[in-house]
Amino acid sequence: MPHTRPLRGPLPSLLTEIRACRVCADTLPLGPRPVLQASATARLLIVGQAPGSKVHASGVPWDDASGKRLRAWLGIDSATFYDAAHVALVPMGFCYPGRGSGGDNPPRPECAPLWHARLLEQLADVRLTLLVGQYAQRWFLRSRRKGSLTETVAAWREYAPAYVPLPHPSPRNQAWFQRHPWFEHDVLPALQERVGALLTPTPRLAREAQSTQKD
Repeated sequence: MPHTRPLRGPLPSLLTEIRACRVCADTLPLGPRPVLQASATARLLIVGQAPGSKVHASGVPWDDASGKRLRAWLGIDSATFYDAAHVALVPMGFCYPGRGSGGDNPPRPECAPLWHARLLEQLADVRLTLLVGQYAQRWFLRSRRKGSLTETVAAWREYAPAYVPLPHPSPRNQAWFQRHPWFEHDVLPALQERVGALLTPTPRLAREAQSTQKD
């Protein structure tokens, strides 16, 4: 389960505001339930698509098969992944958008314009942002994005050190993983090395974590 350490500064109020959002209430099949994880001390930001039905039910980001694969890609365990002091989990759409004929619907278009700029402003310690899927890549990379997700992921070195574009780890993408073995051979080892170095506690982060735990 995600850590529930108290947050400081304006971010806690913003998170409360986001979690109370009802802008899309009339269009969401299961109703609004914004799901995200963030802390002002987070160094790794993972931007996904939108919660699936299982995540909507649990309220825990990436609490599904996609999340299990994503954690394996990163080479980290659940405790590290759900440590909000170090990892922020911010989807493009905070609520489950429902299903269409080809799977889950896209993230609601109202969400990112309404919240992302304000939220990212509070994540000043982020050193690496993982862009998981086409919606995150389109929003963050803008004109730097290639013609397709595959081309964008293949050009991952061009976006360093700030970003790493990734395919979505959904089981539905198994055929993509099989067609592109270079992703596992080339991208994942470099990603795991970068994430491991980023999440190794520095003296400052260790002091902040200890201080937060005492509050």
